[in-house]
Amino acid sequence: MIISILNCDNKWGIGKKNGLLFSLPLDMKFFRETTKGHVVCMGENTLLSFPGSKPLKNRTHIVLSKDIDHNYEGVINVHDFNEFIKMMIEYGQKEDVFVIGGASIYNQTLPYVDYVYLTKVDADGGAEVFFTNLDELPNFELVKESEPVQDGEYQIRFLTYKNNDKKVL
Repeated sequence: MIISILNCDNKWGIGKKNGLLFSLPLDMKFFRETTKGHVVCMGENTLLSFPGSKPLKNRTHIVLSKDIDHNYEGVINVHDFNEFIKMMIEYGQKEDVFVIGGASIYNQTLPYVDYVYLTKVDADGGAEVFFTNLDELPNFELVKESEPVQDGEYQIRFLTYKNNDKKVL
C-alpha cells in the first residue's frame, strides 16, 4: 500500500519556512511507530529539513531531487518524477510505503495513494503551504476518525481517508 502521512491545521495548512507548523509529541510518536521499518518517500527539501539533513533511522528512503547532481548518502536517489512514482508503486506491492512530504510531493502523489493518515490540529498554524482539502474530493472517503486528544497545547484528531479511485500507471 501507498500511504501519505502528515498533519495539518484547520485550514489544511502543512508548513512554513520548510518546517512543520506545530510541535506535536503524540503525532511524532504516531509517525515514528507507523513508518519505522518501512519505505518513506519524499522530496529533497524534506530530507534537508531533518536533523543534520540525514535520513531517519530504520527506514528505507526514496528521495526525489530534480537536480541530477544532488545525490545523498544513505538514500535511494531519484531524479525523475515518473521514476519516483514507479519506485513507490513497486515497493508498495511488497510493503507499506509512506509519502512524507513536502507539499509538492504530497499533491503530485495524491492520485496514487491508497490512504492518507492525517493528523488534524484544531488551530491555525499560519501556513505558507497547504494540503488538498480531502473533504472536497469525491474519490476520498473519511473511513476512520479518532476522538479529539490533547497533544501538548493543541487538540488533535487522527483521521484516515481512503482513495476510492486510485490511479495506476
